[in-house]
Parts: sequence; structure tokens; C-alpha cells
Amino acid sequence: MKSIFCKGVSSFIIFTLLCGVIYTGAITGIAQAFFPSKANGSIIEVDGKQYGSQLVAQQYTDEKHMWGRIMNIDTKTFTDENGNKVLYSTPSNLSPSSDKYEKLVKERVDKIKSSHEYNKSQAVPVDLVTCSGSGLDPEISLAAAKYQVKRIADNNNMTESQVNDIINKCTNKPFLGVLGETTVNVLKVNLMIDGILS
Repeated sequence: MKSIFCKGVSSFIIFTLLCGVIYTGAITGIAQAFFPSKANGSIIEVDGKQYGSQLVAQQYTDEKHMWGRIMNIDTKTFTDENGNKVLYSTPSNLSPSSDKYEKLVKERVDKIKSSHEYNKSQAVPVDLVTCSGSGLDPEISLAAAKYQVKRIADNNNMTESQVNDIINKCTNKPFLGVLGETTVNVLKVNLMIDGILS
């Protein structure tokens, strides 16, 4: 009995050191040495100021900027240590076949079309009116980005060609040309529109 207990404790200590200390320490060290930006959250920093992560969405609703996917913003659930409300986003968890969801999407489509009068005959890209699984998807499809080009250009005294150039710079192609989809990072586009990124 005693030998079994000792073997169990020894195994626990050995695997804790291997998996919890040595392995994680080695992976963290390699990541920090070769991919420091990605290892630290892919933060976009310009002149010492951090503007956000390329991996987490920020909500834009004004006419000058590109709009991303729908975010279900919650400011009531969590607070920080000082009692300040913490911004939080979640998926809607509504059934796609529910009447409530259908009504919600229709309202979103109407809102998008009212700000894109020139595109009224064109179908609104689905990712502009639906929430992602995480509620924090930072990217949209190329079609959703192109749908907004004229509005962005008109409201920023830019040409559509200039806006398209920015979109092209912020476009991520499928891995090896086949894995995944072509997407556009909304935060990077908006920082370039504002002249913060080049």
C-alpha cells in the first residue's frame, strides 16, 4: 500500500514538472524568442500606444469606418476591481430558425441598406448581419468589406481606389492557398483609414 502511494505521488510530481513546468516553459520561451508579437496577443502598437489586438473585434458603427460583424455587447455582467463596467461580448445563442432571430436579422439588413443606398439591389453579405460563434470575430469576408467601399470613401474624402488599396493591405489569404477563406481585418483597415497605420 505504501509503495503504491509513493509511486502515485512520484508520478504526480514528475508529470507536474514535465507538463506543467518544463513543457510550458519551453513552449513559452520558443514563442517569445521566435514569435513575440503573436505570443503576446498580436497587439497593434504605434508610437508606444496600443490600439487593440488583431485577434479581437472592436465595434465600429459610424459612417467613416468599416463595420465588422455584429457584437452582442454586455456591460452589466462583469465589473473590474474598482466597480467599473467591463465590456463583454457573447454569441446570441438564438436559434437561426426562430422568429426572434429572423426579425433581428431583418432589422440589421434594413440598417445596413439604409447606410448603403447605392447597394440596395445587392444582397447584404451574411457576416454583416450575423454574430460569430465567439462574438468577437475581428475579420469579415472580402465581399463584406467591398460592400462598404463607397460609403467609407464618401465619408472620408477618399477615392474608392484608395479604400480598396487599404482593404487589399489588410486582406488575409487562405493558408497555402486552400485552407480557410479570404478575410479582411476590420481594426487594421480602420487604423489605416485614420492614418495611424500605413
